[in-house]
Amino acid sequence: MGYPKPETHPIRRVAARPAAALLAAVLTLALTAAWTVPALADVRKADLVMGETVEARGLTVAQCPSVAAEYVYVVDEDGQVYFDRNAEVETQIASITKIMTAIVALEQGSLDDVITVSQTAAKIGESSAELQAGDKLTLAEALKALMIPSGNDAAQAIAEFYGGRMLDSNGGDATNEYACNQAFVDAMNAKAQELGMTSSEFSNAHGLDFDEYTGSLHSTAKDVATMVAAAMQNDTFREVVSMGETTIKITRDGSPAGIRLEPTDELLGNYEGLCGVKTGYTEKAGNCFAAACNRGDRDVYCIVLKSTDEWQRFTDTSTLLDWVYGHTVNYALANSPETMQVNQNGQTLEVPVMARVGYPGWTDATFAVGLSNSSATVPLFDLNGNVSQEIQMKDLSGDIRVGDVVGKLVFSQHNQVVAEADLVALEEQRGPNPFEAIGVFFDRLLFGKTQAPDTLINQTPLLNDKTTASSL
Repeated sequence: MGYPKPETHPIRRVAARPAAALLAAVLTLALTAAWTVPALADVRKADLVMGETVEARGLTVAQCPSVAAEYVYVVDEDGQVYFDRNAEVETQIASITKIMTAIVALEQGSLDDVITVSQTAAKIGESSAELQAGDKLTLAEALKALMIPSGNDAAQAIAEFYGGRMLDSNGGDATNEYACNQAFVDAMNAKAQELGMTSSEFSNAHGLDFDEYTGSLHSTAKDVATMVAAAMQNDTFREVVSMGETTIKITRDGSPAGIRLEPTDELLGNYEGLCGVKTGYTEKAGNCFAAACNRGDRDVYCIVLKSTDEWQRFTDTSTLLDWVYGHTVNYALANSPETMQVNQNGQTLEVPVMARVGYPGWTDATFAVGLSNSSATVPLFDLNGNVSQEIQMKDLSGDIRVGDVVGKLVFSQHNQVVAEADLVALEEQRGPNPFEAIGVFFDRLLFGKTQAPDTLINQTPLLNDKTTASSL
C-alpha cells in the first residue's frame, strides 16, 4: 500500500462518538494497520539520553524508548534534553513549517485583520481548509484553518496578505502574489535565525516540497523544538493548537458562512496533558509530529521526524512522553534516619536532622541543622544518575538561635546542581564571650585544636541501581 498524499487523511477523535461510529472507526484503524508496513521501532546504542549515549550510560533496552522515527528530540521548557536521535541532522519537515507561518503572522498582524483568499491560495491543493477564492476571514480564523486541518490554502493566504503588507510598507509591489509570498518567506527565515534555528531554511509557508515547491526547505528536530517552544509562548497559538473539531466563520459571496475543521492530531484529547501542536507529511519528509505536553508543571516538547507511517508517528510520541513521565520522580530532599523535636513559634515539631555542624567559635561544639522545608521535593529524571549532597555553611559568629539560616545543602545529579535548600539551626548554640574566645584562641595556637567537623546525616536514596541490570 502506498503512502497517503500529504496531510490528506485528517484523523478524527472518536472518544465522544456514538457506539456505531466508534466501532466503524476502530475497524477502519485495524484494516489500515493490517495493510501498513510494520514499524521498525528500535533502541540504538548511539541514542542520547540526557546528553550521553545509551551505550555510555550502560542502559538496558527496557530502560530506553523504542521508536521508529529517524530524527527525534525531546526537551522541556527549561532546556533539559531527555532524548536525542540525529536531532541536528537536516531533513524535511513538511507541514510542521506552518508553525513558523503562525509565529510570523502573529507578530505581523492583529487577530481581527481580514484576509482575502486568492485564486492561487484556493487552488494550492493537498491538505486543505476548503477555502475558496474570494473568501474573507480574520487572522484568528485563518490560524485555525492553518493549524487544525493543516490548510495549505490558509498558509498561502496568510503569506500573501502579510507579505503584501511588508512590501507595501517598504514601497514594493503588493499586487504581485509571488513577491508577497517571498517577502513573507524572507520574514520566516529571519525569524528562524533570530530564534537560533541555524540549520533551518524555509522556501514557502505551507511546507510542500515537491514539483513546483521543490526548494531549499529543511530543518532539524532540535530546531523544530526551538520553534515549538517559541510558538507556545503565544496564548493564541497555544489555544488554537489545543482545539479539536471546530467551525470557523468566513464571509463567502458577501454572506456569512462556516467551515467545519477536523484535526490531524490523533493524540489530541486522547493523551493526558497533550497540548497539540502540528503534524506533517510529504514523501520526502515522511510522517512527522511536533508535540507539546504539559501535566501541570512544565511543557515537554517531543519532536518526531520521518517516522515509518501515519500511525507510528503518534505511537513514537506517546512512547517518548510515557518514558519521560515514567522516569520522572519527585525526589524528597530530606531522607534522614534521625529526627528531633523542635519547639518553634509555640509548636513542637518532629523534624529530620540533616547534619551536625561544627561551630567555629569553639573547638568542640556542634549543633543540629535541618531543612527550612522538610517536605521539599525536586523533580528528577532517574536515568540521569544518582544524587550527591554537599554542606555549604555561612561564616557563623555570635549566638545561634533555633530557626536561624546557617547554610545550605546542595544536591547534584550527574555533576549538575539540581536543588539547593536552606539549612536552619534545630537547637541553640551559644557563642563564646570575650574571655572564652581568648581561651579558644590559645587552645588553637598551643594545642592545634580546630573547629569540630561537620557530620552529614541525611541520606540520598539510589535513583538508578545498575547492580542488577545488564547493559544494551
